Amino acid sequence: MKAVKAPIRIALAALALSLPLGLSLSAPSYAKQDEASRLYQKAVVLFEAGKYAAAIPLAERSLALREKELGPDHEKVATSLNNLAVLHYNQGQYADAERLYKRSLAISEKVFGPYHAEVASMLNNLGELYRTQERYADAEPLLKRSIAIREKTAGPDDPEIVPALNNLATLYLYQDRHADAEPLLKRSVATYEKALGPNHPEMANVLDNLARLYKDQGRHADAIALFKRSAAIREKAGLGSGRT
Repeated sequence: MKAVKAPIRIALAALALSLPLGLSLSAPSYAKQDEASRLYQKAVVLFEAGKYAAAIPLAERSLALREKELGPDHEKVATSLNNLAVLHYNQGQYADAERLYKRSLAISEKVFGPYHAEVASMLNNLGELYRTQERYADAEPLLKRSIAIREKTAGPDDPEIVPALNNLATLYLYQDRHADAEPLLKRSVATYEKALGPNHPEMANVLDNLARLYKDQGRHADAIALFKRSAAIREKAGLGSGRT
């Protein structure tokens, strides 16, 4: 089975650069909070440039500031932990990523409760980490729980459900469970088509994954059609080829 694109929920791209609502801080606290945000902003730029190792020290410093100012169990600390975990994940530093994801998940469950979008995101990320490590028995229930939370809180057509659907399908593909993977990938494609449109860049990865499934099944005509569609989307969006 060739490598399959499996999206992970990354919070670095949407960092809150303002103070949390309802928080009363003194002037020195504002300065430190601003410094945490500036460090985050720099980490985002480095992350988007693929410079994960350079981004990690900035994310660590920002996390330390938030922990000091907001306390160890604040929701923004959970976000910072998740973002730092994503950087370690992309460096292949899975033990560090797992520790950070678990702490982020615990805080999110404490702050928001067990059925919340943030919890779903953390479950997806930790599940994808385990899938990457071929810890399939650990990954599957987390990804299923992430999907269930999204369905309960936002409905079955929420596009934010697709990363977990796709990651769970990828898990099944690596286990040659094609019959389990196919409906998840078809649902991912249909959800994105409905929410984002048929030619949105986010479509490319899930189309590639469904095409790979068809290729593995010997359904070459179906696979080629999807690969071509994905390639056209990538070309229009100025993205590189997703095929491996």
